[in-house]
Amino acid sequence: MNHVVSCENLWKSYQSYRRVGLKNLLVGVEAPRDSRFSRQWALNDVSFRVARGQAFGVVGHNGSGKSTLLSILLGTVSADRGRVEVGGRVASLLELGAGFHPDLTGRENIGLFGSILGMTLREIRERIDAIVEFSELENAIETPLRTYSAGMIARLGFSIIVQSPADVLLIDEVLAVGDARFQEKCRSRLREFKKHNGTLVIVSHNMAELAEVCDEGLCLDLGHAVVAGPIDRVIAGYASRVAGSRPPNP
Repeated sequence: MNHVVSCENLWKSYQSYRRVGLKNLLVGVEAPRDSRFSRQWALNDVSFRVARGQAFGVVGHNGSGKSTLLSILLGTVSADRGRVEVGGRVASLLELGAGFHPDLTGRENIGLFGSILGMTLREIRERIDAIVEFSELENAIETPLRTYSAGMIARLGFSIIVQSPADVLLIDEVLAVGDARFQEKCRSRLREFKKHNGTLVIVSHNMAELAEVCDEGLCLDLGHAVVAGPIDRVIAGYASRVAGSRPPNP
C-alpha cells in the first residue's frame, strides 16, 4: 500500500522546567503526575500511517496532543525523536485566521494565504473565482478581513485549501464551519478530494462527521496512542474513555 503520511515512534516534549530547592535536592521530590495540560511529553511514542486516498481522523480530549501532532506533520514544530514523512504538496487549516491579514480584503487574503500554501500566482488566478464561489462570500470579498465574523474567516480558509492543488490536507476543527447546509457542502468536497486520491488528516470533536468522512483513525490520551485502526473502533474507544472520565451522578 502506498502510504503518503507516515509517523514512527514520535516523541515531543513540552520542555517545561520546575525550580528545585536545596531541600528537594537532598530529600527528593515526588514526580508530578501527568495531566492534560501539564506533562513532560506532548506526544509519547506515537506511530501511524495514512495511505493515498484515505481520510484519517485524530480524536482525544483537549490537551491530548492532537494539534501538536498536526503541527509536526505540517513541519512547523519539530519532533524530539522519531521519523515523520509526508509526501506531496500539503495544505493546512490548523488555526483560525492563520495566514490572513486583517487589513487586507478577502480577495487579497486569498492571494496571501495561497502564496503561503506554495501556490503560484498563476494557480491563484486560475482558482480565485472557484474559491470565492465555494465560500459564498461574494458580497464581502472586497471588504477588509477585520469586518468578517469568525465563521466567515473559517469559510474563506477552508475554501482556499480545498481549491488548492494539494495532495494532503491537514484540518483542525473546521468541519463546523457555517450552517448545516454549508457543513454538508464541506464534507462533500472532502469526499470528492478523497476520490481523486487526496489524503486527509482531520482533528475533530464531532464523531458523526469523522465517521462519515474518515476511514481510519487514532485516539490520543495524554500524548499516548490508546486506540488505532478503523474509525468506528476509534470512535467507540474514545466514547468509552469519555464515559469513564465523567464524575458519578450525585
